[in-house]
Amino acid sequence: MTALTAPPSRRAAAADATLPVRRRGRSGGPRRGGRLTYAVLTAAVLVSAFPFYWTIVAASRSNADLAKAPPSLLPGPNLMHNLRQVLEEADIGKALLNSLMVSGSITVGTVLCSTLAGFAFAKLRFRGRGLLLTLTVSTMMIPPQLAVIPLFMLIARLHWVNQLQAVVLPGLVSAFGVFFMRQVLVQSLPDELIEAARVDGASTARIFRSVVLPIARPGMAVLGLLTFMTAWNDFFWPVVALSSQEPTVQVALRQLGGGYVHDQSVIMAGTLLGTLPVLLVFGLLGRQIVGGIMQGAVKG
Repeated sequence: MTALTAPPSRRAAAADATLPVRRRGRSGGPRRGGRLTYAVLTAAVLVSAFPFYWTIVAASRSNADLAKAPPSLLPGPNLMHNLRQVLEEADIGKALLNSLMVSGSITVGTVLCSTLAGFAFAKLRFRGRGLLLTLTVSTMMIPPQLAVIPLFMLIARLHWVNQLQAVVLPGLVSAFGVFFMRQVLVQSLPDELIEAARVDGASTARIFRSVVLPIARPGMAVLGLLTFMTAWNDFFWPVVALSSQEPTVQVALRQLGGGYVHDQSVIMAGTLLGTLPVLLVFGLLGRQIVGGIMQGAVKG
């Protein structure tokens, strides 16, 4: 009997029965933050963005303005002058190109190798899997400075000193990346999906290309962002392996502001130039991360 043909008492009971459902629906919706929430979030954004804002302020003022107490918190008129001085004192254009080549190559290699190894450790069954994973993760406990001397001896025998491949090849594989992608695939890739693909006759390579890569895209974007930032900001190994003729951005920045008194405004202008590519990559990969999360939420 439908609600329209039911007696009045039953229609009233049916109406009362729907009220808790409506209340549950309204309570299950998104909650709006109060004033305290907005105040805390605003303060967190301001504190996080202040170092970048101060870089812009320092890059647009003179060294004398920065020495004043208290310093001015407003941008000055010397930004273009300081940027021209950066280009004169250091070959920052070549350094940016070298850093893009090095960081991009390391990011692509690390993401690809880590996804392959993470898939193998997460979903494939082979002898010694647990031992190999333990050995891989344990390498993260070794300080990278301990490997500088044998690594430099290796690239010297290969005649790679002062060449970009000396910086690229040691960073193509990351133990953290392997462990990270393994955890991502363990949580997000069901075994039933792989079994269904095998029943359809797909090989392991086809499964990786058609099943694993689409699911692992958000994790790959996060790993790519972290890897790019780490490779871009690396200073210790590039300054050992490269010369002043083939510098990366971090190595080229040490040539700025020379003299008896270092010109901090010029150094900050060079730092601003070196930060812009990282912000661009963060914006691009940030959209991929959010898009992957939203896609997974809709599918779920």
